[in-house]
Amino acid sequence: MPKLKIDKSHYRFNPHTLKYEKIVRGWGYYAGVVLGYIGIGAAFGVLFFFIYTSFMQSPQERQLADENNRLRAQYKVLSHQLDDALKVMDDICERDENFYRVILETDSLPKSLRTGNYDFTARYDKWNDMRASAIVKENTKKMDILNRMLYVQSASFDELVKLAQQSEDRLKHIPAIQPVLNKDLKRTASGYGRRMDPIYQTIRFHKGMDFSAPVGTEIFATGAGTIKYMGWKQGYGNLVIIDHGYGYITYYAHISKFKKGLFRGCKVNRGDVIAFVGNTGKSTGPHLHYEVHVDGKVQNPQNYYYLDLSPEQYDEMIRIAASNGKMFD
Repeated sequence: MPKLKIDKSHYRFNPHTLKYEKIVRGWGYYAGVVLGYIGIGAAFGVLFFFIYTSFMQSPQERQLADENNRLRAQYKVLSHQLDDALKVMDDICERDENFYRVILETDSLPKSLRTGNYDFTARYDKWNDMRASAIVKENTKKMDILNRMLYVQSASFDELVKLAQQSEDRLKHIPAIQPVLNKDLKRTASGYGRRMDPIYQTIRFHKGMDFSAPVGTEIFATGAGTIKYMGWKQGYGNLVIIDHGYGYITYYAHISKFKKGLFRGCKVNRGDVIAFVGNTGKSTGPHLHYEVHVDGKVQNPQNYYYLDLSPEQYDEMIRIAASNGKMFD
C-alpha cells in the first residue's frame, strides 16, 4: 500500500485575491525563531540566577558570612575589654586628681582634656559603608579615648615626678601617714564631713577623722615640723598642734599625756611619738581626733595617708569612714 505524503506547508488567506497562498519562510524566519527560544532561555536563566543568588548562598558566600559573624563577635569582646580598660583609666585619673595632685598642690586637669571630644568629628565617616559600621566606629572611638587618656596621664605623671623631685624637703613635711598604728584599719572610727554629734544628737560638721584606740596608744607626728602648741584647749582636751611649714598644720586631740621631753618649739620628724591616746575634753570614749589644715583651711585627712596605705586599703578606709555616721567628739 503506497504511503501518503503529508503536505506540511503553511497557507494563509489573501483577502485581495480571495485565495489561499502558500507561505514561503526563509532563513530569517527560522533565525528569528531560534533567537526567540534563546531569548526565552536567557530570561529563564536570569530568573533562575536571581532566585539562586537571592535565596541560596555559594560556598564562598557562606564562608564570608561565617567570617563576618566571627568578626562581629570579636568586636563585641573587644568592646567589653575596652570598657574595662577605660574603667581602670578612670580610677587612675581619679587618684591622680584627688590624691597626687592634692598632695603636690598642682592644678587639676579637666576631664575634657583627658578624654577629648570625639562626638562631632568626621574621622569615623570612612566606615559608614560597612555593614558593621556602628560597632567598628564605637570601638575605634573608645580606642581613641583610651589612647588620649594614656598619653595625658603619662604626661601628668612626668609632671608630678618633676614636682616631687623639686619638693623633696616639702614632701618630708607634708602629713602623709596615719597618726596611730592602723594597718588593719580597725581603728578607723569616723570620717570627715557632716556627722551626728554624740552629745547633742544633732548633725554638725566634723573637721577631722576619729581613730578609736585604747588609752595609752602611741600617737605619731604625720610629717616633719615644729610643735606649735601643747596643752589644754576647750573641746579638744589635751591637744598637740604641729606646724609643718608650707602651709600645713595638724591637730592631735583628746590626748591622755604628752611625750616626755617635748615642748613648744621642738622639732619633730614624721613617725616620732608625740603623745598618747586619751579621753580628755569633749569625748565619748578613748580615741584620737586628727585634723589637717592647709593655708588656714581644714582638709579631709583621708587624702594624706599616701605613705601608709595601699590603694586597696585607701579605698577600704574611705568606705569605713563614710559608713560610720557618729563621731566621738
